Amino acid sequence: MAEDGKLHIVMFPWLAFGHMIPYLELSKLIAKKGHKVSFLSTPRNIDRLPKPPPNLTRHLKFVKIPLPHIENLPENAEATTDLPYNKVKYLKLACDGLQQPISEFLRQTCPDWVLFDFAPYWIPSVASKLNIRTAFFSIFTAPFLGFCGPVEVMKGNGEDRKTPQDFTVKPKWVPFETNVAFKLFEILRLVDSLIGDEEPISDIFRGGSSIENCDFLAVRSCSEFEPEWLQLMEEIYQKPVIPVGQLPTTGNNDADGGKDEAWRPIKEWLDKQERGSVVYVAFGSEAKPSQAELNEISLGLELSGLPFFWVLRTKRGGEDTEVIELPEGFEDRTKDRGVVCASWAPQLKILSHDSVGGFLTHSGWSSVVEAIQFEKALILLTMLADQGINARVLGEKKMGYPIPRDDSDGSFTRDSVAESLRLVMIEDEGKIYRDKSKEMRRLFCDERRQDGYVENLLNFLQSYKSAKEEK
Repeated sequence: MAEDGKLHIVMFPWLAFGHMIPYLELSKLIAKKGHKVSFLSTPRNIDRLPKPPPNLTRHLKFVKIPLPHIENLPENAEATTDLPYNKVKYLKLACDGLQQPISEFLRQTCPDWVLFDFAPYWIPSVASKLNIRTAFFSIFTAPFLGFCGPVEVMKGNGEDRKTPQDFTVKPKWVPFETNVAFKLFEILRLVDSLIGDEEPISDIFRGGSSIENCDFLAVRSCSEFEPEWLQLMEEIYQKPVIPVGQLPTTGNNDADGGKDEAWRPIKEWLDKQERGSVVYVAFGSEAKPSQAELNEISLGLELSGLPFFWVLRTKRGGEDTEVIELPEGFEDRTKDRGVVCASWAPQLKILSHDSVGGFLTHSGWSSVVEAIQFEKALILLTMLADQGINARVLGEKKMGYPIPRDDSDGSFTRDSVAESLRLVMIEDEGKIYRDKSKEMRRLFCDERRQDGYVENLLNFLQSYKSAKEEK
């Protein structure tokens, strides 16, 4: 620790924009307090991240660490958004190849702490050799981690969860009533990365190892929102669990930069729509619907009669050969009330516009927080990863309405899409969802509350390190 009591903290998120952006938000909040932050990622990712405000550049530094070239990983693929889903495993293997350069960086800079993500589970081993403390900073929510369970379960050593069906029920270690669990179709889409048949090291093993070997856990959460899950985490992990707030996106943090020229025509179209009438549709930087899903979403939007702005991802990276296409004639039939944008779009600016009333989303937590930030009602259609658990939490708290679908295969109909959109956007029955987004904004996005979480984290980092040094 520097003589002035300020810390040097290294941040190393997983190579996905849904992870890098919350890590960057926390980095900015820490740098604002005068602490030094080194934000590690690959060159192309850093070039695509929004630049920190000029007043923070003295304290917040981006550090470019090139990815090693490995077989089957396409050139220039440095984030999950650059790859089809079945090639993300090679990005994790390339990330594992960063142990030596990151170890060298830590040896040269001697930081006080490293805050790291689930994928580089080897960080505690590298850092402990240099007497550097580590915290697993999870951008996954407390309910997701609590549902994943104790370390021995996550590392596959327990008797629990031998089949996909085991993930569709409340776990025995959760002592309170909840419907937080995966639907069968959600877990079947994840089974390779969670249980690990297709990957040398499964995601859940990486997460379990990260938790087992770190000094404590920081989690994107606030204690007023999910106190029972945070308490459960402390009980099952037997380590301090520090909520760091919901980290609402500040400034223009849309990945790929400001691009005012992209915003201008979008704003002109939104300005012509009635207040609160538009459905914004986007499924994040990773999720891509199947062709069958795309057909039903499209025709459901058409049936709903609502104006819409849809950011549609038709392929994931240059290697994705499964390009999806809109139903024939759809754009012509809806051109008077809808826009389909197949390129980058500034999500924060769109959500902030008064004409947008609802957000049809995959339930990725960054998108959820951004919607709450601008008091937009949520309609939920999960695609992959932790989104199923997020959707159950949002459903339980009446913060979002899940489009009805078949639990076993995930299928849904255009009618259920149209009915869900109209319910949340217009009907009296859906008023609770419209009201809840306004109510939750005070909890998720209050600057003073968020500042308090960061202060608490920094106090913990300083006192924990001092106590260890005195022993």
